[in-house]
Amino acid sequence: MSATAKSAQKRPRLPEWFRVQLPTAGAYFATRNLIKDLNLPTVCESARCPNHWECWSKGTATFMIAGERCTRACGFCAVDTRKPMALEVDEPARVAEATRRMQLKHVVITAVARDDLDDGGADHFRQVIDCVREVNPKIIIEVLVPDFQGDDKAIGTVLSARPDIFNHNLETVRRLTPAVRSVATYDRSLSVLGKVKERAAQLHTKSGLMLGLGETEEELHEAMRDLRDVGCDILTLGQYLQPTGKHLPVAEFIHPDKFTEYQQTAEALGFTHVASAPLVRSSYHADDFSPEGLASPV
Repeated sequence: MSATAKSAQKRPRLPEWFRVQLPTAGAYFATRNLIKDLNLPTVCESARCPNHWECWSKGTATFMIAGERCTRACGFCAVDTRKPMALEVDEPARVAEATRRMQLKHVVITAVARDDLDDGGADHFRQVIDCVREVNPKIIIEVLVPDFQGDDKAIGTVLSARPDIFNHNLETVRRLTPAVRSVATYDRSLSVLGKVKERAAQLHTKSGLMLGLGETEEELHEAMRDLRDVGCDILTLGQYLQPTGKHLPVAEFIHPDKFTEYQQTAEALGFTHVASAPLVRSSYHADDFSPEGLASPV
């Protein structure tokens, strides 16, 4: 049966370990209202993250800049694929104001892929980082970036703003990449992380993998080794969840005990910090990975 046919089937019931407590704290609604007031998209909503109830209740969010329309159509992602709108010149200031109002000590800034722009949106990242740091000089800034089609100049533009953590997700194993990702390639993503380490050896790099798409254990181990070979410091492992019936189906629900085993494997490979559990996402509990006190293993 083809992937398309499978995806049209009724999605399977989630295992019991995916039960999420709905928000009751006022902080959740305060975060929601602030984001709405400043007209700021979040990957929490756009990507249908299962953790946004918890994160917003804790007063944290991951800001998605450069619009809500992506130029790519990845098989796993719920973000809208359409012709993007023009960049909003006041967005950097609005993101900075949000970090001030929320009194954030750690912020994650991500973006849709903007292949329509000459620099892939790299200078917009730089402007947002600069504005946030001007408002909150002590904040830890983590960026979760697209691959910029591997463009050296674009990568350098982001690095010029001196983020504290540079995150780019590998997403899946080599064999599954063509079916899971649009435009992006396995080797290009590895090269992006490698180029960052070559230019800024002390900068902490981070990547994430989704499990349950049909990868084998050996393929997962290979991906971990490939990430370490390019100096990746921090790794997140989480369960893939099918956002809609049009997206790739879940091949397997990985038991939490297996995630614990994979975490131990990753730590043995030398990752500085590993988050591995079914509900883990790239930005989930990102402040647990604070660079303060962490020494790069590279």
